[in-house]
Amino acid sequence: MMECRICPRNCGASRELSFGDGWCRMGWEPRIARAALHAWEEPCISGSCGSGTVFFTGCPLRCVYCQNTEISQQDFAGEPASPCRLREIFEHLIEQGAHNINLVNPTHFALAVWECLREWKPPVPVIYNSSGYEKLETLRRLEGYIDVYLPDFKYWEDSAAKAYSQAPGYAETARKAIQEMARQTGKVQLDPAGMVQKGTIVRHLVLPGHTRQAMQILQWIADTLSDTVWVSLMAQYLPWGRVLEGEAPELNRKITRREWEKVQDFLFSLGLDGFVQERSAATPDFIPSFSGQSEK
Repeated sequence: MMECRICPRNCGASRELSFGDGWCRMGWEPRIARAALHAWEEPCISGSCGSGTVFFTGCPLRCVYCQNTEISQQDFAGEPASPCRLREIFEHLIEQGAHNINLVNPTHFALAVWECLREWKPPVPVIYNSSGYEKLETLRRLEGYIDVYLPDFKYWEDSAAKAYSQAPGYAETARKAIQEMARQTGKVQLDPAGMVQKGTIVRHLVLPGHTRQAMQILQWIADTLSDTVWVSLMAQYLPWGRVLEGEAPELNRKITRREWEKVQDFLFSLGLDGFVQERSAATPDFIPSFSGQSEK
């Protein structure tokens, strides 16, 4: 049993092997909801063969619009995976041709991931794909084991973080976490085939009615980390999760073309490197299916 202080919640929850009473609702042993090749990440991550994505069950956040809500907030299905089992899953994905190992929402299982990676470092880059809601002490333990950080920067305004993810202080936490990630990885590095090998790529999902904070986030990146990180500006927002049940009704629509072009044009004016998603990505077709078992 452990008293958990892994994430910024600092909830001190008791986490046993397979059960926990903290925000993430998880024990200390990881649960894997899906492990498979994934073709819908940024081009330098998915490439021609796919990214070896490992979706972890549970989450330290409570995003009202979460597209993975069935595994992050509801039934918490998944396959238990010891550090040894994690290695087996990673090896299987690499055998299938994965360009990298892409750890999706690993925050609350970071210590188990660290334990696995210190015993065996995969021969492909390891990507830490997270909400950006990370504790500095946890990130520092991971230094040298993570090649690429892929954090979200969801909100600039604390009111939005509280209302939509129950995460007061999110913006300050994300800023410090992203700076630490960038310090660890340095500038983005690609191999001759254009696949990312090292670096930090910051994602921002544009929310309906929140173009101002999107631009504030982009401005901060330009002012603080423009020579180090890349940006991935995302248009795939789709009303989902508790939004469809009536919570946060202002989010119960897709972003408009005008909203998207406003933020996109601002990004271009800053001259930041990275990626821009098409608005056509706002469809359920790009939401993974979770069977409760990793794909073997």
